[in-house]
Amino acid sequence: MTRAEPAGDAAQLFRVSFVCTGNICRSPMAEVVLRSLAERAGLGDRLAIESAATGDWHVGEQADRRTIEALERAGYDGSRHRARQFEPADFPELDLIVAFDRGQARILRNWAPSSLEQDKVRLLLEFDPELAALQDVPDPYYSDAATFDRVLGMIERSTQALFRQLAPALRQGIR
Repeated sequence: MTRAEPAGDAAQLFRVSFVCTGNICRSPMAEVVLRSLAERAGLGDRLAIESAATGDWHVGEQADRRTIEALERAGYDGSRHRARQFEPADFPELDLIVAFDRGQARILRNWAPSSLEQDKVRLLLEFDPELAALQDVPDPYYSDAATFDRVLGMIERSTQALFRQLAPALRQGIR
């Protein structure tokens, strides 16, 4: 999605970007899931959530049809998503940059202008102790609908774990 800012004091927003390869499968799923969790908890105005790609192949496109369908089956709406490419200039504006595999994390850390910015890059599965050993969320692009559903399940679990870590600080207005 584009950089939509929730209502609220911009200085108090915690800014998260989910970054995958094309911004049409995994990262839009995580963006939609985290936004839903935050809104249901009444904290949607405390988070600025976006997603982006390391590559530019799909800039301006909707999420993959199978992504939208998997999200719909799980009760989410991913129809408004438009792919964008991550820019190194985004680093200072973000508090957390979440990658889905080690390759993406390596690219993002190489783009980071400083070690402080590199430290913002984390793998999604790091947030879920039961999935952390896997490290990488599989890319479902060359797979079937069942794989998209399975990947969404991994993303939901790990994004819920991330949100459980963020929520106490968000409730207190701590950035």
